[in-house]
Amino acid sequence: MKLSRRFFLHKGALAVAGTAAIPSFLVRSVLGETTGTPNKRLVVIFQRGAVDGLNVVVPYREKNYYSMRPSIAIPQNKVIDLDGFFGLHPSLAAFKPLYDEGHLAIVHAAGSPDMSRSHFDAQDYMESGTPGVKGTDSGWLNRALQAEDANVALRRRCAGTCEQHSAFRALALGADVPLTLAGKVPAIALNNVNGFTVAGRGPAPSPAASAFEAMYADSGDHILHTTGDETFEAVKMLRDANPAQYQPAPGADYPNSEFGNSMKQIAQLLKANLGVEVAFTDVSGWDTHQNQGGVNGQLANRLSDFSASIAAFWRDMGDSAEDIALVTMSEFGRTAHENGTGGTDHGHANAMFVLGGGVNGGKVYGRWPGLANEQLNQGRDLALTTDYRQVLGEVVTRTLGAENLETVFPNAGLSSSRFLRLV
Repeated sequence: MKLSRRFFLHKGALAVAGTAAIPSFLVRSVLGETTGTPNKRLVVIFQRGAVDGLNVVVPYREKNYYSMRPSIAIPQNKVIDLDGFFGLHPSLAAFKPLYDEGHLAIVHAAGSPDMSRSHFDAQDYMESGTPGVKGTDSGWLNRALQAEDANVALRRRCAGTCEQHSAFRALALGADVPLTLAGKVPAIALNNVNGFTVAGRGPAPSPAASAFEAMYADSGDHILHTTGDETFEAVKMLRDANPAQYQPAPGADYPNSEFGNSMKQIAQLLKANLGVEVAFTDVSGWDTHQNQGGVNGQLANRLSDFSASIAAFWRDMGDSAEDIALVTMSEFGRTAHENGTGGTDHGHANAMFVLGGGVNGGKVYGRWPGLANEQLNQGRDLALTTDYRQVLGEVVTRTLGAENLETVFPNAGLSSSRFLRLV
């Protein structure tokens, strides 16, 4: 089987602990030329399953909100007030300090303009950045890195990219490289350090290590092709590191959950100065058709883990958090009315979170469409007023310097003049 470069750690298992001596090829990459946004890193979180944005960021002044959700609405006296109209679900208490400090912004009534209610299609459209267009084989985040490289090359008048990027430039926490990171820029998938071995060193190589070796041998990528032994030494160093010895910063209390562990590993990788520029992870469990719950229950439990993990990551990064932007997204929202089984069905618009040192937080952005019956999309959903690509376009422009938004989101007609000024 011919191995794709973007899958050279397909089903990989790798984690980092501490900041041990960095191999010379990584030092050259990290300390070499930087782009127009030096030291900026972007973390993308996909909430798979379609989040109920109306119970996440609650429009508690909308009378119809309560009439449409008699058993799952969040009572006004339980909502964490944000601005006198919107409030957070009580399980998102960990987000309130970040909001008050001006680091966390919210965009409500946001999402994809495509009307699909299929999880699979909608996720593909969101990740490809081409809503309604099937067959796109690259992701918006990979194309953002390509646009960044093109911008650097244009400004510095060099062929290709002026910079030798780290092998860890683009990574995903999980078993596979997601569609979001598919494309020309090599990306890796990292999961569990104990399952990763390097060919010729120690036990028999895992499939991930074999894929890494095969990709390296055939690669024309300069950073890998000319520094092979150092590359494998780097992987060996990471494999030999004991994640259990990693000590998060004081106050960074990660939940003992799959998502909490993913966020902790992203912090480890970023703090190890390995040249990570973009990191992706996802979290499932948002498809609440039945027994969704209100203040307590299924959604509340998921939100508690979600917010506590992100808040721990923010505290863990310390001063470095100033150079990080984090954005969340989900394929679509859920119906305004609860259904007959105490849940909500597939809807349309949703809420996005943007967190970062350079974020103009402490505000709920986007035009609110209202929840009166005549204001609902197709008479059932929160209507969309902000295209999610407008949010992501602003983030990648300000964070990565990816100014050619037509490359990142083809045919979207994005313009910096319509940015929400989130960043």
